[in-house]
Order: sequence, then C-alpha cells, then structure tokens
Amino acid sequence: MSIFEPFEAFGDIEAIAERLLDPDAAIRRLAVIELAETASPEALPHLIGAAGDASGDVRLQAAIALAEFDGAGAAGGLARLVVDDDPSVAQAAADGLAELKNQEAGGNLLPLLDHASAFVRAAAFRGLKGLRLQDALGPALIALRDADASVRVQALGTIAYLKLDSTLPSLIAATRDENIEVRAAAVNALTFTTQSAAAEAVAAALGDANWQVRAAAAESLGRIGHASAVEALGKALSDEYWQVQQKSLNALGKLKADAALLRITLLLESDMPTLRKEAAAALGEIGNPQAREALAAHIDDPDPDVRKTVRWALTRLG
Repeated sequence: MSIFEPFEAFGDIEAIAERLLDPDAAIRRLAVIELAETASPEALPHLIGAAGDASGDVRLQAAIALAEFDGAGAAGGLARLVVDDDPSVAQAAADGLAELKNQEAGGNLLPLLDHASAFVRAAAFRGLKGLRLQDALGPALIALRDADASVRVQALGTIAYLKLDSTLPSLIAATRDENIEVRAAAVNALTFTTQSAAAEAVAAALGDANWQVRAAAAESLGRIGHASAVEALGKALSDEYWQVQQKSLNALGKLKADAALLRITLLLESDMPTLRKEAAAALGEIGNPQAREALAAHIDDPDPDVRKTVRWALTRLG
C-alpha cells in the first residue's frame, strides 16, 4: 500500500500550469482542478491567473478552486470573479468570499462595497462578516439605507459580528424595515447582546405582520436570554402559526419561565406532536414540580418522540 504524499502525487505544479495555455478549454479546466488538488501555495498564482480565462467553465472552476485557499491572494482572485458577467461564476466567487477567514483578505473586499451591482455589494459584506474588520463598520451602517434589501441583510450580518453595543440603535431601527428578510435578519443580529433595549425591540417583533419574522424573534429572544421577554413569548404561544409557537416554547424553556407554566402546559394538549414534544421539553427545562401531573398524563402519548421527551422532563423534575 502506497502512502499518499500531498503535492508530489499530482505531478509538477509548473508542468500542470503549462496546460492553462492549451487552446482546449476542457484541458485548461482540468489543469485548474489538478492545481487545486495540490493544495500548494505555489499553485495559487496560477489559479488567480485562470480567473481571467476566456472560458466561463474555466473561470467557474477557478472560483471553486480559490475558495479552498485563504488570504489576500485568494481574495483578490475571488473579488475579480465576483464581478464576472457569467452568473454561475459570480455566484461561486460570492460563495468563496463567504469562506474567507484571514483578515488580510479584507483589503480586497472593501472597494467592492461601492460597486454598482447590488449582488457584488452584498457578496462583499457577506465575505467581510467573518473577518470582523472595524473598517467595514462605517460602510455597513451606511448600507442599512441601501436600496437593495439583500445588501441591507448582509450589512446587518457584518455589523452583528462586530458585537458593538454602539450599533444597537441602528440594528433596532432595522427591525422596522419595510422588507421581511431585513427585519428577520435584524432580530437575529441583536442576539449578540443581553441588553434590555435589544430584548424589547425583538419582543416587539413578535407582533410583526409576517410569521417568519415572528418566529425569528421568538428564537432570538431565547438566545438573548432577557427575562423581560417572558410575557410576550407567553402570548406568542397563541400565534396562528405553529412555527412561532414552537420557537416560543423553546425560548421559554431557555428562560426558565415559571410565569408561563400554565400556557406551556396547555400545549401538551395540542393536536401537533411537534408542539406537545416542545412543550414537554420546555417544562423539563423550567423544572417546576407543579408541571409533574400534567406531564405524567402524557407518559403514554401516541407519539414516540413525545413519550421520550415527557419521560426526560419527568426525570428532570425528580
């Protein structure tokens, strides 16, 4: 049995790179694949060069390959490809930018924030999110007024990853954005803090006209962990959408919400096994012995997952 040796098993990098000059696009594409498989930093300049290939298939493969690297070099190649006229190439480059972890890559992304294309601006913010660059904060705050909702969504992610209490007013304002996805992103963005102002804004989103936003708000309140949200979450257990009820139950369990015990117990009678299971789990998390009798009544629930959760909850209650 031979031992796999990285780099060497794929042949000489320069020899592979020579095939990038072949007139056949299929051969050039295979050369890009082989260069990427070496995982060698020496292959990176050749992959960046392939970003300018005349063939969309080769450029697409270059975008996929560059996503496996990190740092300013790979970011430069991806930044070039994210503005490509071929949508599949641009999307692959955008996905690659989101995988960047090296802060040195930020210099290649910041100029894209002023690009005419909303797709490119959103992709740049998406890439900057994980880099947590202070230089991205100002442009991200400005982008909350961008005409394109996708840009506002990605800007919110960039701001949230910086975890600065000074950004709370801007994030709270975004919970009232005209766009559903932006409002949902805003309530998710506020989970980095436990401040009461954030909890109040997210609790207010439980009254949003859109159920996806309400569900996101319920989930976020569980992560923020502020006791002031218990009353609003208790009311949300009567929401017309089961998804909101489910997220609210989960949040109330995390908050150890004794005050919502009766409302949670009522959902043990739900027609939906999912809600019965989540109600049992919440009662187990809260750990109030007053719930023992209601839980015991469901120890033989017809749904196996509910039975299992009820028994777990009863164990938690002693």
